[in-house]
Amino acid sequence: MGKAKDNGGSVIAVNKKARHDYFIEERLEAGIALEGWEVKALRAGRIQLKESYVLVRGGEAFLFGAHISPLPSASTHVEPDPRRTRKLLLHRAELNRLIGAVERRGYTLVPLSMYWKRGRAKVEIALAKGKKLHDKRATLRERDWQRERQRLLKAR
Repeated sequence: MGKAKDNGGSVIAVNKKARHDYFIEERLEAGIALEGWEVKALRAGRIQLKESYVLVRGGEAFLFGAHISPLPSASTHVEPDPRRTRKLLLHRAELNRLIGAVERRGYTLVPLSMYWKRGRAKVEIALAKGKKLHDKRATLRERDWQRERQRLLKAR
C-alpha cells in the first residue's frame, strides 16, 4: 500500500477541493524536483494546489498546474516560472502500479497536500475516482447531518 500514513513534518499546502471532487482510493508519498527559488517560496508558504493534477508521461510522473509564486527577492539571473511542470520522484514499482491504475481502470491522480519531511518537500498524491454532482450533494448532506447531530447531542 502507500507510504504516506503520517505526514510527519509541517504542512505547506492542502488541496481541499480534491476531497470535494473525488473519491480518494489510495494515497502515496512522492518527492518533488524543485529549483532553489521554489524551495524558498515553499518555506514562505506561497503555493496553490487547487487546480493542480498529476500526469504520467513516458514512465514518469509530473505535477501540472501547481502555482508557486516567486518571492520578490528571487535571484536576478533566474527567470521564475510559477506554473512550470515539476517532476515527481517515485519508485519504479509505484510508478508501474499508478500507470496501470490510471490507464486501465480509469483513475485520476490528484495531489492532496504538500509538506516537509526531514527537510525535503513531499507531495501526497492520491488515486481517485471523480464524483458526480449527486455524489457531491450526498456528501454535503451527510456532512450537514453530522454537524446537526453533534449540535443536538451537545444540547442534551
